[in-house]
Amino acid sequence: MTGQALERERPRLAAVAPAPTQANAAADDEIDLLALLRTIWRGKWLIGLAALLALAAGVYYATRIAVPKYTASTAIALQVSNPQVMDLESVMSGVSTDDTSMNTEVEVIRSRGLLEQLVAELDLLEDPEFNAILRPEDGFSLSALLSPVMGGAPEAAPVADDEAILNDTVDRLRDALGASVQRDTFILNIRATTGDPRKSALIANTLGELYIDDQIAVKFKGTEEAVTWLSERVTALEDELRLKEDQIATLRAESELVSPEALEGLNRQAKDVRDRLTELQRQAARDRVRVSELEAAVENGDTAEVVRLANDATLRQLAQRVEAGDDRASALFEQRADTVLSRTASELERSAAQVASLESSLGRLQAETETQSAELAQLQQLEREAQATRTLYETFLARLKETTVQRGLQQADARILSDATPGEMVAPRKARIAALALILGLMIGTGLVLLREAMRSGFRSPEELETQTGRAVLGQIPRMPIRKRGQLVGYLNDKPTSAASEAIRNLRTSVLLSNLDAAPKVILVSSSVPGEGKTTQAIGLAHNLAGLGKKVLLVEGDIRRRTFNEYFKGRADAGLIAVLSEEVPLEQAILRPDGFPVDVLMGQKSSVNAADLFSSDAFKGFMARVRQEYDYVVIDTPPVLVVPDARIIAAVADAIIYVAEWDATPRAQVTEGLKLFASVGAPVTGLSLSQIDPKKMKRYGYGGQYGAYAGYGRKYYDA
Repeated sequence: MTGQALERERPRLAAVAPAPTQANAAADDEIDLLALLRTIWRGKWLIGLAALLALAAGVYYATRIAVPKYTASTAIALQVSNPQVMDLESVMSGVSTDDTSMNTEVEVIRSRGLLEQLVAELDLLEDPEFNAILRPEDGFSLSALLSPVMGGAPEAAPVADDEAILNDTVDRLRDALGASVQRDTFILNIRATTGDPRKSALIANTLGELYIDDQIAVKFKGTEEAVTWLSERVTALEDELRLKEDQIATLRAESELVSPEALEGLNRQAKDVRDRLTELQRQAARDRVRVSELEAAVENGDTAEVVRLANDATLRQLAQRVEAGDDRASALFEQRADTVLSRTASELERSAAQVASLESSLGRLQAETETQSAELAQLQQLEREAQATRTLYETFLARLKETTVQRGLQQADARILSDATPGEMVAPRKARIAALALILGLMIGTGLVLLREAMRSGFRSPEELETQTGRAVLGQIPRMPIRKRGQLVGYLNDKPTSAASEAIRNLRTSVLLSNLDAAPKVILVSSSVPGEGKTTQAIGLAHNLAGLGKKVLLVEGDIRRRTFNEYFKGRADAGLIAVLSEEVPLEQAILRPDGFPVDVLMGQKSSVNAADLFSSDAFKGFMARVRQEYDYVVIDTPPVLVVPDARIIAAVADAIIYVAEWDATPRAQVTEGLKLFASVGAPVTGLSLSQIDPKKMKRYGYGGQYGAYAGYGRKYYDA
């Protein structure tokens, strides 16, 4: 394929080639659980080592460092109802059976008052396990170690007072104690955990006894307080009752009230007087009207009206005589009328006098009734109060006698059901600690493996490289078993069936088959940065192409470093610069190293910038000439991320092999290098993993997937 045809083909190849970023985005959208498991499996030795170390640390802690702890338990049964020696109601009620009351008893057991009694009973202030002041100082002290450096003597620890020591001891004792209610029972369990099994039992039993004694003391104190209070109340009620009775007697002596029946009689008498008074008042009103009318009739001389109003027989007869014309009868009529009028006026005066008398009597009766009613109400109130006070007095007096009798008969609401025996060891739980340490070690190891995998930026398998870049991996070249670069040609000649030689042969086959329509003639080899093995692969590829009986030219395109002289013995009279400047013919500049069946065109130091040199028409003409004279041309170029030479030379290449060092070249560098080639319309044909370490590959778990690095590959390759 000519250079012009290749230039026309570039846009089509660039359009067909997939973009690396598309593959990366697709890979980032999903999590490969199988790959995650493979990663964990590859780190099995690190995980196992971490697990063993953690297990050893856990066992050492459980057997050598951890202080043994022993727990003893005392069972206390609560009495739901205590039998009474006497059939009297108890002043202090027993323990309730609801959950709240049971939990309250648990807190009573762990109360500071009982714990202070326990400290005093067992003299725990002299026990170093509970009194930290008595513990010996550690041999190693950070302050003592730093004091010579910081200057001055270490500060003395502050001296704690007795109250602080007691509080600290009680707090430590509370941490060592536990109390709980046994499910569906009225049994309390007291647990003590210390470093001595007998001490644990002693503490649990002593606390149970103190709890029972405390119950009795509380009841006895309550009874004494009840007796004192009842005595005071009885005395006060007795005085109050005596006062009420004295008030009743005084009221009876000073009052005119005989009885409620007498008061009822006064009420009836007042009612009769009131009725009579009402009748007299009505009669007086009628008489007053009659007198007024009679006086008016007498003045007017109305005989008929006088007769009617007077209702007198004599006056009626005289009126008849007056009507008959008896003159003497008129004088008698007037006299008789005056008499009747006087009599009627007298009757009116008598009625008024009676009304006044009755009103006076009624007022007196009403006043007397009101006075006696008030006195009766006061007396009844005093009697009710006295009766209530008498009832309270009798009740409290009876209660005082009952409480006085019960004062010496108090019993606890609990009893020791089971004394604690020497405690059983509960810590350290060696099996549990070992299991947890092993699990922790496995987790740490797995985390380290995953962290190492997450921090890894290189490629360990062709799948990773293809997934990251979206390009095919054409070859996987193991590390050459040589110490110096000058040994490479001898190794390729002496080991034609070695794993490395076969890997280069596979690379050659992949490159030649990368374009079935026109096999590439000019092959460019580049990498991201120096030291990734691109020059070694270029030399090996040229050597392998020559093995096909083809005429091959190896061009040192990295004229800035010029490392070919380290691989080949002998020196050429001229190099690439002399050929391009036409100072020396190509045939004279060609170097044919001993044992290397490839024409080598060495690089030369140039005063012209290398990028300008490869962009010149002279270089393009040179490449057109070698295309005609050679079957294959392999160009070793500088790293693409360092200088632009490789991208410029790619314009005349048919295939580009991008070399990435196994487990070393960062992913970002490979991605950036591919972008740089694509930016000039020269997409990379394929990639090659170089300097693969078979031992590490097997250690990482990849060896079994690839025949050249698996155990069965040894039968096909020379060492």
